[in-house]
Order: sequence, then C-alpha cells, then structure tokens
Amino acid sequence: MPPERETEVLSRGVFVGTMLLLAYLAYQIVAPFLFQIGWAVVLAVALAPLQERLRKRVGPTRTALLLTLLVVVLLVIPFVFVVSALVQQGGQAVATLEDQLRRQGGPGAWLDAGWSWLRARLPLLPTRDEMLAKLASGMGGVASYMAGQAGNLLKGVMTFVLKLVITLGILFFLLRDAEVFKAALRRLLPFGREQNERLLTLTSDLVSASVTATLTIAALQGLIAGITLAVLGIEAPAVWGVVTSILALVPVVGSAIVWLPTALWLILSGSAVKGVALLLVGALVIGNVDNLVRPWLMAGTARMNTLVLLVSLMGGVSAFGFIGIVLGPLVAALLTALAGSYLLASSPPTVAPDPAAKVDRPVE
Repeated sequence: MPPERETEVLSRGVFVGTMLLLAYLAYQIVAPFLFQIGWAVVLAVALAPLQERLRKRVGPTRTALLLTLLVVVLLVIPFVFVVSALVQQGGQAVATLEDQLRRQGGPGAWLDAGWSWLRARLPLLPTRDEMLAKLASGMGGVASYMAGQAGNLLKGVMTFVLKLVITLGILFFLLRDAEVFKAALRRLLPFGREQNERLLTLTSDLVSASVTATLTIAALQGLIAGITLAVLGIEAPAVWGVVTSILALVPVVGSAIVWLPTALWLILSGSAVKGVALLLVGALVIGNVDNLVRPWLMAGTARMNTLVLLVSLMGGVSAFGFIGIVLGPLVAALLTALAGSYLLASSPPTVAPDPAAKVDRPVE
C-alpha cells in the first residue's frame, strides 16, 4: 500500500475513533437527562402550530417564554387541584367511616356482621373491640412510618421539582431556537432532501396526534366518569370528573384510581346496585375508551395498521414508561417509512411508454 494511502487510512481511523469516543462521552453526559429531554421535545413538537402563529407577532424569545409559562400553568394548577380535592374528599371519607364504625352503620355494620360471622365459626379470632384496637395500633404504626419517611418524601418532591425545571428550561431553548434545530436535523439526516422532509413531517404529525389523542381520551374518561357519578348521586361529580381526567394521564392505573375505590365504597356502604353499576361502567366503558379511541384518532395520521399501532403503544409504555405512548408509535412509523423508502429506492425504475413516440409498423 502506498504511504499516502496508509496515511489516509490511519487518519480516517483516528477520526472515526475520536468521533466514537466523543459520542460515548456525550451520551454519558446526556444520559441522566434523557427523560427530561424526551418530554421537552414532545412538548415542543406539540406546541409547534401555536408557536408558528405567535412567533410572527411577538418574536421567537417572547413566544418561547409565553409557551413555557403556559406549560407551567397547565402542569401546576391541575396538580394542586387534584391534591387539594383528594385531601378534602379523602378527609371527609375517613371522618364518615369513623362515624359509621362508632354507630355500626354503613360499612361499620357490614364489617361488624362479617367479623361476628367469622368468630362464630373460628372462636380463636379476637373480638371486634380487640380487632379495632389492633387496627388502630397498626394505623399508628403506619403514621409513625410515614412520619419517619417525611425526609424521603421531601427529597422526592424536590427531585420532581428539579426535573420539572430542567424540562421547562430545555423546552424554552427548543422553542426559541426551533428553526436552528430544524436546519441542523435536515443537514444531519443521511437521506435525500425529499426523504428528510417527509420524515420530519411524519414525526411532527405523529407526536401531535399522540398528544392530542392522550388529552382527548383523558377528557372523555373524565366526562363519562362525571356523568356516571352524577347519575348515581355522588357528591361533587364535576370535581371528581376533572380529577379523573387528570389521573387518566397516569400510566397503567389511570382513571381507575377514582372509579374503583368509589365503587367499592358504595358496595360497602350498602349501595350494592350503585357500586356494581359503577364497576361495570368503569371496566367496560371508561377503561376501554383508550383502546377504542386512540387507534381511531392516530391511525389516519400515522398511516399504520391498527394492530401495529396497538403493539407499539403497549410495547412503548413497557419499554419507556409514560413517554412510550409517543415513542412507541413514533419508532414504528419511522421504521415503516424508512423500510418503504428503501424498497422504493432499490426497486428498478419503471419507464412509462411515451404516447407521442412513433411505433414502427410493418409495411403491408
């Protein structure tokens, strides 16, 4: 091999090795913030249509600041609302239970009758008073444990606030420098110009569709839950409907945090018909809104088979957590688009016949 060729190969090897080392070090630096970066990117893409309208009027920096403050309002106010509602309603529920236990009414009567039935067959069981004393002692132990964990709870709250601040900071700069990031992506993507634009458009449409579908499903679940609770005569159905909408965003459990305990409480309170009705509505209607509505809302935008969409949703949530609702279908859609582009590029071009071309005909 000529010396010039050896020098070129050596230089290329050093360059590639240096780039790989720097990429690894960059990943190690960014790895602790991947979750925050992912959510910031999702929020930036979802806010892109509104950003385009505001940027022409107030400029990129003010637009980024306004949208970041909007996200803060949309995140903080619902969180405070849910916590206050749960504390208020939860305190009322505990007070009602204590009163019924003293009077042996409602759930207290059911518990007393059930315990008496068990003691008649198993005399070794403690009396009701002994059982309540042990229960009170156990609750005191739980309270002591929770008091001991106050430091960890405060640490968790501070960690959540720190992650939220980091996410909002990344979101601000993504919104402010959106055009710069878009131009950089167009240059970095290793495909043709048309294919790059197609992939960026597909990514934007799919992320927007995922966010829209998630918010729509949460609103529908809250609406159905609120109407059901109002029909059943539950107090403050509108409040619990809003709480259901917000908690519907929680992965796995979602809206069941509201309707399942409420149904069990109705059954224990002697309103078995109402409790069973709420269980049926929750399991058959509220719980299936996601399975029915999300594929319908996203299938047209993602242009994916419904089965592929469902598998990508479940697999995305399993692999990435809540953000997998967006990442799962996004990965599947991009993979499908790249595979289609590769097949299109590798297939031989078909030349359409020119109608204006003359065809030699044999002379008769």
